[in-house]
Amino acid sequence: MKRKFTYILLLFAFSVFVTNAQAQEVDDIQKKATLWVTSLNLNDSEKELRLIKVISTHLQTVNDWHNSHLDVIIPDGINPKTGEKISQLDKQIIVDSTLPKEVHETLMSGLRADLTEEQVEAILDKYTIGKVAFTMKAYKEIVPDMTPEEEAFILSNLKQAREQAIDYKSMKQISAIFEIYKNKIELYLYQNGHNWKAIYKEYVNALKKKKMSK
Repeated sequence: MKRKFTYILLLFAFSVFVTNAQAQEVDDIQKKATLWVTSLNLNDSEKELRLIKVISTHLQTVNDWHNSHLDVIIPDGINPKTGEKISQLDKQIIVDSTLPKEVHETLMSGLRADLTEEQVEAILDKYTIGKVAFTMKAYKEIVPDMTPEEEAFILSNLKQAREQAIDYKSMKQISAIFEIYKNKIELYLYQNGHNWKAIYKEYVNALKKKKMSK
């Protein structure tokens, strides 16, 4: 009887802990959405409230989808394109990529209903901590002689990466999505006559020398 009571007590304590953790998670998401929207300085409370709801709903849905699919078993195996073993991160991305497309579409239509395209991009940059600008800057430094056509191709792919990445929970997943598009970009540059391995190595060596000289 005593053991049963102890079990019930532990179960209750755990349920309270989970409930508190979930409440904190919801609060954090609401704060994040509010900060992102207010950073746009829209000066329109009705519009801001709509946008906060759209963004927080999307963040919560992505979060819930991830958390509710943690027990989905993806068998060990290899990536048929690379031959490399599928990592735990790969498995997470495979599962989370099954998020219904309507979730993404609802966010984008909600943003575009109240924002300009430039403002929409500003929100997407918040999701991905400015990875488009940061990565574009690096490519320009690595390939200083890139053509306008090459720059347009790179920017287009980075923006595609950004929009796809917003439907994933962790920064590791977001970075992995960007990596897919970076591989496409680097193959494109190689096919356009840039010896990618050589120029990237030169870039890294230059960074090391700059760091050592400080």
